[in-house]
Amino acid sequence: MEQAAITRTVGVAAGVFAPGHIGELTRIVPFEMVDEVLAEAGAVQRRVRLVPARVTVYLLLAGALFAGLGYRQVFDRLCAGLAGLSVARPSGSALRQARQRLGAAPMKALFDLVRGPAATTATATRWRGLLVVAVDGTLLPVPDAPANLAVFAKQRCNNGAGGYPQIRLTALVACGTRSVIGAVFGPATTGELEYARRLAGDLRAGMLLLGDRNFAAADLLNRFAATGAHLLVRCKSGRNLPPVARCRDGSFLSRLGALTVRVIDAEITITTSQGIRTGHYRLLTTLTDPMTHPARELIRLYHERWEIETAYAELKSTVLGGRVLRARTPAGVEQEVWALLVAYQALRTAMTDATDSIAGTDPDRAGFTVALSAARDQLVLAAGIIADTDIDLVGVIGRHVLAQLLPARRVRTKDRIVKRAISKYNARGPAIDRATYKATISINMLTTDP
Repeated sequence: MEQAAITRTVGVAAGVFAPGHIGELTRIVPFEMVDEVLAEAGAVQRRVRLVPARVTVYLLLAGALFAGLGYRQVFDRLCAGLAGLSVARPSGSALRQARQRLGAAPMKALFDLVRGPAATTATATRWRGLLVVAVDGTLLPVPDAPANLAVFAKQRCNNGAGGYPQIRLTALVACGTRSVIGAVFGPATTGELEYARRLAGDLRAGMLLLGDRNFAAADLLNRFAATGAHLLVRCKSGRNLPPVARCRDGSFLSRLGALTVRVIDAEITITTSQGIRTGHYRLLTTLTDPMTHPARELIRLYHERWEIETAYAELKSTVLGGRVLRARTPAGVEQEVWALLVAYQALRTAMTDATDSIAGTDPDRAGFTVALSAARDQLVLAAGIIADTDIDLVGVIGRHVLAQLLPARRVRTKDRIVKRAISKYNARGPAIDRATYKATISINMLTTDP
């Protein structure tokens, strides 16, 4: 009886992962899904254990929500709402062995089931019928343990010293909902472009891929375009791109290997009460018809690339709180990162479902911090454990999100800067003005000489 109570507790208490409400909101990671991936991975326990495989999966997902706690403390929170029940508390060793028995394969399979663009009717996620997505990479620190150091190298800092070893995570994210379509990661010594090549299989016709200047390599763009997806990528303004044809809007066509791209040069001016700033942008796109895909609209659309930067900020700053991952072995790191991505995708799905319930609501207005806080509260309360009660955990998260919708997004006027230095010493540029101003953006199309 106690064993069954633990299994149900860990699964259902992690309400964002195993919701019972199946009305307007979807079931994200129910028991059946977990049992399926465990069976396919051959990870189902062969004998009755205090911490069975299904419990271990939900423990890892809950651990992603409580990144600052050890797994024994996470387990305590899973059982915190079971007043009056005597539940055995596994030792730290038992929880570690359970995670080692499970391995990374079931968590990877679970991510493959939940990943993808969140279903929504919001028009902000598409542009002229194309699903807008973005690709980029980031670094995550892992514990400075011998096993990790053998696989993950440290990155050198400006003063030559190294910090924690790091992994490089590269993802494909749906702009608007910020849901994860695909992700790959590994040692930081492998470049961002190599990981990006592995994501090409997640691109489809009907997508418009946004990328920064690092992704403007000719061979990579040809590989991306071969999937049928369209591209909108920034490149260096001084790159030599001989025109092969000119368009009426001032853009021109050029060739990158076998790929025909349209080159859009523009000056973007931002005017605020503090002055005027002008920057030169050069964009490459496979949308070659200026009549159906106007250059000015594409220039404004490119700003949506920041959606993936925001997604990484949510993972690293909001969920992890700037902390180092827990796992002290490469296998544990892989398992933990997949669990983190599944938890993030579950929250994003719940948030999109919430905003989609009110027609015309932009998914950008859903507060990630609000959703994360609601998910943590529901997990600790063990809501839905007692028989004959309604399980509406995703609905609870959604109601919190809708009650605290964010205002419409402001115009970005400055580059990313460090607001608080890691050390006690002043960060570079301590005199930087961090105030927000009302801004006006103007676009001036540039044309090259024939």
